[in-house]
Amino acid sequence: MSAFPKIILASKSPRRQELLRMMDIDFRVVLKEVDESYPDGLTPAEIAVYIAAKKAEAFDEDVTGEVVLTADTIVAIDGLILGKPESSEHAVEMLQRLSGKVHEVYTGVCLLHNHQYNKFYDRSEVFFRKLTEHEIRSYVEEYQPMDKAGSYGIQQRIGLIGIERINGSYTNVVGLPTEKVYQQLVRLKS
Repeated sequence: MSAFPKIILASKSPRRQELLRMMDIDFRVVLKEVDESYPDGLTPAEIAVYIAAKKAEAFDEDVTGEVVLTADTIVAIDGLILGKPESSEHAVEMLQRLSGKVHEVYTGVCLLHNHQYNKFYDRSEVFFRKLTEHEIRSYVEEYQPMDKAGSYGIQQRIGLIGIERINGSYTNVVGLPTEKVYQQLVRLKS
């Protein structure tokens, strides 16, 4: 198999970096500050793709030949978008809302290559069992999930003890739908 074009991962997420390493994909991390606001009226999938594309736009003038990979993951429940928590108490509130219910995780991805934007997303349903107040508070205290949409990481304790099942891609819930990313990268090199 021939190598993919050189890849820039525009994400500080250690989870996304680990997933790419596990896929044996060479990359380097380059970060730029981007305003992650979005217009009203977008669906959760549209929001995730919009923000991923906005992150890629920050590189469009600077990068030629390499592929810039950007992503944004959001959690949605009952029509409400749960982004990253603003405080520990906010994280507790989010997890209380998710407890005992089904929610959706959307990851929007953008591959920028030679000024061409390849945008796509994945969606997974996550089924949480009813969590106790102690489980929620001890998780937030110990893991400080301030950098995670919906206030949790599926690969951490709360996911291991609280998630009954998922419909869809596990890696999408982690933060990068690796199956779809791989297929799009294969298309780029052909």
